[in-house]
Order: sequence, then C-alpha cells, then structure tokens
Amino acid sequence: MSLLAAVCFVSAASAADRQPNVLFIAVDDLRTELGCYGASQIHSPNIDRLAAAGTVFTRAYCQQAVCSPSRTSLMTGLRPDSTKVYDLVTHFRKNVPDVVTLGQHFKQNGYYSVSMGKIYHGGYDDPPTWSEPARKPQGGAGYVLAENLQTITDKRNAARAKGLRGVQLSRAARGPATEMADVADNAYADGAVADLAVKSLRELSQRDEPFFLAVGFVKPHLPFNAPKKYWDMYDPAKIELAANPYPPKNVTPYSLTSWGEMRVYDGIPKQGDLSPEKARELKHGYYACISYTDANVGKLLDELDKLKLTDETIVVLWGDHGWKLGEHNSWCKHTNFEDDANAPLIIRAPGQKSPGAKSTALVEFVDIYPTLCELAALPLPQHLEGTSAAPLLDQPDAAWKTAAFSQYPRRQIMGYTMKTDRYRFTAWKNKKSGKVVATELYDHQVDPAENVNVAGLTENAELIVQLQKQLDAGWQAAKPK
Repeated sequence: MSLLAAVCFVSAASAADRQPNVLFIAVDDLRTELGCYGASQIHSPNIDRLAAAGTVFTRAYCQQAVCSPSRTSLMTGLRPDSTKVYDLVTHFRKNVPDVVTLGQHFKQNGYYSVSMGKIYHGGYDDPPTWSEPARKPQGGAGYVLAENLQTITDKRNAARAKGLRGVQLSRAARGPATEMADVADNAYADGAVADLAVKSLRELSQRDEPFFLAVGFVKPHLPFNAPKKYWDMYDPAKIELAANPYPPKNVTPYSLTSWGEMRVYDGIPKQGDLSPEKARELKHGYYACISYTDANVGKLLDELDKLKLTDETIVVLWGDHGWKLGEHNSWCKHTNFEDDANAPLIIRAPGQKSPGAKSTALVEFVDIYPTLCELAALPLPQHLEGTSAAPLLDQPDAAWKTAAFSQYPRRQIMGYTMKTDRYRFTAWKNKKSGKVVATELYDHQVDPAENVNVAGLTENAELIVQLQKQLDAGWQAAKPK
C-alpha cells in the first residue's frame, strides 16, 4: 500500500461535519527569512504563531521564480511547460482555456470563492476562479510622502513628453526603492487589503456555505515602503550584508541577471554595484516590509479567533518565490538559484497530527492545489501535475519526493533546474534543438550557498550523467512511492 493510501488524512475528521473554510494568503517576493525558518533577526510573530500550530515546509519550491508564471502554476496545478506562461504578459487562458483553477474547483464544489489583493499577477485576474469580482479595498497607496509623489509626477511628465507610454512610461516614472512614513498601516495598500479581508471574514462567516478566501499582500515586493514603526523594529547598524557578494565560481552566462527590476527605481544606479550604505538601506526596507506584512497576517488570524473559525479553517501562507538580497552580487529574483526557487510555505489544518513541526520534504508549489483538495475532502481534478502534501501534516518526516523542479527562460535558452536531497542541478537547453549548452551543479552538503559550480569537475562526470537522466525523467518519476 502506498503512503498516500496508508495515511489517515486530517481531512477525514473535518469533513464528517462540515467542509473546512480556506484562508489562502499570498505574499509577494517573500524569501524564507522568517523567525519560523530560523531567522532570529526577523520580527515575524504572527507568521511564527501560524507556523507553531501548522507545518513549515523548509524545502518548498516554486516552478518559476517570477510572479505570473509562479502564480499561474500554483493556481492551475500545471507546470510552466504546460501553461506556456513564462512571462508577465501571457494569460494562461490563452494556452489552457478550459483548465479549472484552484479557486474555481472549490467554487464548483460548494465553496464561496473570493479574492482581494494580488493573487494572480497584476492586471491578469481570472473571473472564472471566483464567485464574484475581486474585492477592492478603500484607500491605501503605494507611496504617501509628498516629496516622493512629486518625484513620480515629475518623472511621469518628463517621460510623456518623450512620447513614452504603457510599460515604458511605468518603468520611467518610478519613485525611490524605499519609503518610511509615520502613518497608519492602512495608509499603504496592503494595510487596506488587510482591513477589507477582516471585514470579508465577518461577512463570509455568516454564509451557509464554506468559504475560500484568497488574500494577496504585495510587500515585501519593491518598493520597500512600510510605516515607520516597522522600520523602527530594526537597528540598521546590526543588519548584516550578504556573506557571498560575488558570482559563483564557474558560473554560466545564463545563470545571473543584472537585476533590472530594481534599477528602474529612483536612486538605484543604472549599472554597476550598490554602495554598502544603499544595500543596507534596501535590506532594512525589506525587513520592515516583512514585519508589516506579518502584522497584516496577524489581523486575519486574530479575526479567525474572534469569529471562532480557527478550528474550522485551513490556512495556507506562501511566498510566490524567493528573492536575493545581495547574494552573488545580485538582487531580485529571475534565476534558478536556491535563493529564488525556495520560498515559504506554511499550512495549518484542523486536526493535523503534528502541529508545530517542520518538514524537510521536497515539495513544490504545484502541490498546493491537490493538498488543499485533500484537506477539504474534494475530488482531485485529472489535470493536476503535483502531489498532495497532506500526509506530511501528520507525518512530516515521511519519505517523499526525490526531487523538486523549477525553470527559467533566457531568450532562446531554457534553464531546467532540479533540487534533490543533496544537489541542485541545472541544465540550460536550446529551446529548439533541446541541446544542453551549459550545466550547473551545486553540492548543498558542502556548499549550501551555491558559491561553486562543480559541474565541470572530472570526478563529477558520472554524477552529471545520472542527474541529467533524473532531470529528463521529470516530475512523474520523482513522485513519492
């Protein structure tokens, strides 16, 4: 009998009375730098208390380290090569028009499905996913300081005078990369989303059917803007810069980026390195935004407690991908490195048998769809390309997948990367011919920071052949037995 069949799922007990609600919390650009992941310098008490009652997946991986492909994969249960979404401008319905998304599946099985904030990539929502149009908060802004608003206005006017429009106009009219303002939480957009989510929880708790409530927080995405009280939680003099501010030895031409996402912000050099002072300011801002988001998450958890819904609600919190804070002399995401592919995943479910445990099992974001279905006792759609991780909430140390898979495109090259228990192996392939043009191998047993690519060492030649076969066999061959 397989492990999947042998484990008594936590959903069995909860489904006996009423199907559990689902609170689905998405956080943009959140790396695994939280208290519950061992980062003692981070103030994240609310996410940590969620973790203390749930399961922390320390080795969870997105399918592509950029917003839209990652979110599309998670919400459809399909990998990027199936959705054909590799960028920020392709809606998945163009390529898989009839796919039933996660929220849609819950809606079709008796749930009231609601969203607010960033769930899909901005401007690419999917109406069939929800029971009603996405809810919009009242108030909340990206910037609040008058001098920054004026900078943006001046830059926008100058760009328009040059004839720039659309994306070019947006990129040319960015404000600074950080902002600290002594304002209430809901002066910024995420605080307004949290207020709306609290109000929505009160309303949804009165409905006859269970709810699937998706709440998307943008921070800590750039710009790193947060109320002053969250900046004050950190002493900038104690913020340590990246320990490996250099490219990996033997790195391939496809591995790193010039972090252009950040360079469009006011005060960031168009090329070259950041000064230590600017790097520390950015890291300070990122930390402040983590704590700001943590406070917003806390408001939702508090409301579940007040409404006496905690024991009736599955809570899942995920960051859509990781983020670099100066590692490899790089910032942002858009790579296949561990810093980008690894992201937070925390699940708390009513009746789970090992609350507060950490699981080192290799799991993927494409697994979230089937996991929530199992926990809610819903049937699994046939199209899913992930595996339910529900058994790990009861047995976090169970033998699991042999690998997790991600990918990232570079024009005519696609980088396919695989995380095994010990290694990260990446093969950069020509999209047309399928020929491998470069490889990377990082031994996490001796080099967890991925500072030395050892793919070219003679003694690893046989290992490379083995890993290439495993990568080519793909996710189907890596599933738990």
